[in-house]
Amino acid sequence: MGSSPSTPSGQSPNPSAMNKYARLAMSHWQKTDPDRYAEIPEPKEMFFQQLGEQAEREIQQLEDAIAGSDPPNEDYLTKVGRLNAARQAAQERVLAELILIPFPDSTQQSDPDQPAKTILQDVLEAIEDADREPETEQ
Repeated sequence: MGSSPSTPSGQSPNPSAMNKYARLAMSHWQKTDPDRYAEIPEPKEMFFQQLGEQAEREIQQLEDAIAGSDPPNEDYLTKVGRLNAARQAAQERVLAELILIPFPDSTQQSDPDQPAKTILQDVLEAIEDADREPETEQ
């Protein structure tokens, strides 16, 4: 294997260099649609690293747009609440569009004993899972 600008000396991409959205996508795609996951060319980590970076950029852009500029005389706690709500809304939208793919047969659930969940529940669980994973230094 040759070297590339992003992977020195022919080393394979480091999965720990993936952000939380990349790790979430990789895990979710493996469980949700193994056939689609298998079609991703090697190194799969590179695909998910790029997808995670795209999601992070889109979340930041959307978060900034949703939050808008600071209103005059906004107190600290109100600002924190506004920014947190903007972040949550941006994550929900971008994760639903880029990261959380549906099952190949959308009527099929991974566990037939489990009640059907809405996409919003999936998004919220995914955000909570991603936030619980520790960030690693890159």
